[in-house]
Amino acid sequence: MSLTLDQVRRIARLARIEISTTEAEATRDQLNGIFRFIEQMQAVDTTGVEPMAHAQDVAQRLRPDQVTEQDQREAFQAIAPDVEAGLYLVPKVIE
Repeated sequence: MSLTLDQVRRIARLARIEISTTEAEATRDQLNGIFRFIEQMQAVDTTGVEPMAHAQDVAQRLRPDQVTEQDQREAFQAIAPDVEAGLYLVPKVIE
């Protein structure tokens, strides 16, 4: 896939970017280079290769998912201006 100069200008217009002819030509060349690189990568035979989530085989150390703080809901709702059925009531801001 390669882009034409008109396509680059259209993309710039859609992105609301003002671009000169020289910049459009340079951008077209850069984008076409990226597309050529992508085509080269897609041409590689990856049969039998498992997808990876990360380039290195690392394991993330996670702590156990345990509650570490006391439940202070009642104390917080006791000082709230307006509470109903365990929910904080706030003023309506959108009509």
